[in-house]
Amino acid sequence: MLYNNDKFIAIIKGRLSENRFVHSLNVADAAVLLAEKYGADAKKAYTAGILHDIMKEEKPEIQYRYISENGEKLTRLEMLNKQVLHQISGAAYCRAVLGIKDKELLGAVRYHTTGKRDMTLLQKVIYTADFISADRCYPDVSVMREKAMQSLEEAMFYSLQYTINDLAGKALLIHPDTLECYNSILEKLKEKEGIYEFI
Repeated sequence: MLYNNDKFIAIIKGRLSENRFVHSLNVADAAVLLAEKYGADAKKAYTAGILHDIMKEEKPEIQYRYISENGEKLTRLEMLNKQVLHQISGAAYCRAVLGIKDKELLGAVRYHTTGKRDMTLLQKVIYTADFISADRCYPDVSVMREKAMQSLEEAMFYSLQYTINDLAGKALLIHPDTLECYNSILEKLKEKEGIYEFI
């Protein structure tokens, strides 16, 4: 199903700050690049990129409402970690307000921050596009972009290492989905290299 991206762009422009709006457009562009390289649906990737942060700057209480009305329950960790809230409420908003029913697209929005075990190709594309978009300027972004052009799994593993180390170093909560994503990606890389060790 094709979606009206012009409409979605107008919606996020009204909901996000200028910087976050530009970021969303850049993620959409990066998502198309990755989708075309790795064989994902480029049109769906563009839409997911536009919408991935649609609830990023919304008040927590409004995000809670959308999540609750979508039939989801937040864990205690999610209640205490506002950084992961917008991916959950974003998927709920896309379903309830924008009428998106595509599970693959909703899943890409839903897990773009934490990742999860056994992600789909589109989910990996959006997760990685969020790290390499043109507006990103963190110290290792050039390395991340280079890895993204070589392997989604290598790029994700690099970003997950960084994320987990950063959160642990700041004594911040780490979502179980992020740890599961890390383990899942590492398992696949070890299997690919033929060096999987059984303990």
